[in-house]
Amino acid sequence: MMAKSDDKGALTLPDKKNLETKNIEALCASKGMRMTEQRRVIARVLAAAADHPDVEELYKRCIKVDDRISISTVYRTVKLFEDAGIIERHDFREGRARYEQIPESHHDHLINLRTGDVIEFSSEEIERLQTEVARKLGYKLVDHRLELYAVPLDDKARR
Repeated sequence: MMAKSDDKGALTLPDKKNLETKNIEALCASKGMRMTEQRRVIARVLAAAADHPDVEELYKRCIKVDDRISISTVYRTVKLFEDAGIIERHDFREGRARYEQIPESHHDHLINLRTGDVIEFSSEEIERLQTEVARKLGYKLVDHRLELYAVPLDDKARR
């Protein structure tokens, strides 16, 4: 799920039809990477993912397309794509790496600790605050990663 902020910093959900997805296969080709049929399947499954799958989940999705793909091929291909700067690795405190395409524009993540759901969001207010904090400490912010870990407000188990 992806949420964006408006000019006042409020978070809103974008129109999914307007979100552009990158073609991982084309990115691999542009980097001169040799694309086997199994790598193509893995690239397509990753590109189609609306979530942040780990390698095991990615493998389960890939074998539905081509049952000859081994989990070791998925591991090697994910590492290759990550090293090439095509996908990004996330560790959301679960003991497993999860992946997503390198996004067109910056976004941050809120992780629901109850369900494991990852909600992508953007907030101009947070971006301005981070830049200001770095400046006040004598630095120029060049990159960052923000992960918020949360439980739903209506979570009865926490009361």
